[in-house]
Amino acid sequence: MEEKRKFYHSLVFPAFFLLLIWTIKITEFALELNFAYLGLSPLKMEGLKGILLSPMIHADFKHLFDNSIPLFFLSVAIFYFYRPVAYRVFFLIWLITGLIVWLTARPAYHIGASGLVYGFASFVFISGIIRNNINLLAISLLVVFLYGGLIWGIFPYDFRVSWESHLVGGLSGVAMAFYFRSYGPPSTKKIWPDDEEDDEDEIEYGAAEDPNDPKEESPYYTSD
Repeated sequence: MEEKRKFYHSLVFPAFFLLLIWTIKITEFALELNFAYLGLSPLKMEGLKGILLSPMIHADFKHLFDNSIPLFFLSVAIFYFYRPVAYRVFFLIWLITGLIVWLTARPAYHIGASGLVYGFASFVFISGIIRNNINLLAISLLVVFLYGGLIWGIFPYDFRVSWESHLVGGLSGVAMAFYFRSYGPPSTKKIWPDDEEDDEDEIEYGAAEDPNDPKEESPYYTSD
């Protein structure tokens, strides 16, 4: 029952954020507006607002759809596995990525939530390595599979793509994984004893083993 409650709670904010960015795009489309000017414009004072607003603005519905699935999936994972620090992870990756992109990126309007996707994916993956948790690694690999060019997105292969947001988002996620390394699910690694035990201590100087003599059972270890 507690796990169900925890899972349902982890859906609330990711679902709200997804609804918000879809509402913004539908409103933009219905009113024939273009919100790109609300994006992040590097090293310009008017572009500072994009640090907060750019992840909620998308070029078209395909851009929005491509970001929505991995964004929701990874957000749920963060709010489920990292409940005590989930909001901090979410918004720190958001703000750090936006600020560094504003300071370093090309002069253009940078929009879209893909920087968050890269940040959350790298956070979950690196945290999975740090905490030795196979579930987190599996989630990250599934997102890589669903998100097609996740790896290639950090390289400047297309001038229309904000590869800076991808790269900085990924690095921000790595930094947060180390910063919050004390939080998250325990290790899934189990230490199994060897199947064959050396029982020569049970036999003294070649004497026959007594079948009625009880043996001490081998211990079973699990690591947290």
